[in-house]
Amino acid sequence: MTSSRASRLVLPLLGVALVLVVWTAISQTVAPDLPSPAKTWTESRRYVLEPFFKDGEMNQGILRLAFYSLVRVAKGYALALAIGTPVGFLLGLSRTFREAFDPIIQFLRPISPLAWLPLGLVIFRQSEPAAIFTIALCAMWPTVINTAVGVRSISQDYLNVGRVLRLPRRTMLAKIIVPASLPYVFTGYRLSLGLAWLVIVASEMLTGAPGVGGFLWQEYNSLVYSHIILSVVTIGAIGFLLDRLMGAVEQRFKIV
Repeated sequence: MTSSRASRLVLPLLGVALVLVVWTAISQTVAPDLPSPAKTWTESRRYVLEPFFKDGEMNQGILRLAFYSLVRVAKGYALALAIGTPVGFLLGLSRTFREAFDPIIQFLRPISPLAWLPLGLVIFRQSEPAAIFTIALCAMWPTVINTAVGVRSISQDYLNVGRVLRLPRRTMLAKIIVPASLPYVFTGYRLSLGLAWLVIVASEMLTGAPGVGGFLWQEYNSLVYSHIILSVVTIGAIGFLLDRLMGAVEQRFKIV
């Protein structure tokens, strides 16, 4: 057990060390404009060591910028779940609803957030609600699809028991359908959260709103490559933590 725990700690550290070595080699040979890990730290350490400083709208600590992005993600994600969950249950429970709206859902689902954001700006005329609209619209589809699949995969035996007991529809939904489909629902929630985090970066880059994505785009225009790498690392780290958080919640409901 101790050896297994040690390997779970040592192996990721070895992987990170290997990435840093390869990164250093590339910056010194193939891509001289790419800052090395040491240079990236030197030029970006204030953003990390003083994560909440604020010298202007975009010149802020990395955690302050991440907070702005996470607030937008939370709003859009909550809206995605509020819409996607009932739509998913309707798709799974009602054949009529599925035949009427499933083609529309399959048509809308592949559309890129880069296409939805300009439409959001036309509708709302402000970057903040347009970003939330885009996040919600793009992030809801995994929840819709997984919820519908979960409802349709419920064992017929469970449904037959409910019919034999003559349970009302509301009781069937609360006692049988929702508990049996929860693992699928939370898998959809996990995928939706990852997608929401991807969309916020693109939204902020296009609108220039303060946040990790907006900071990345500003530093790209300013040719400050070390700050671009800082933004990329921050995006990856937050995405990793969000996925682990939702993975733990998903595992809990699978166990239950």
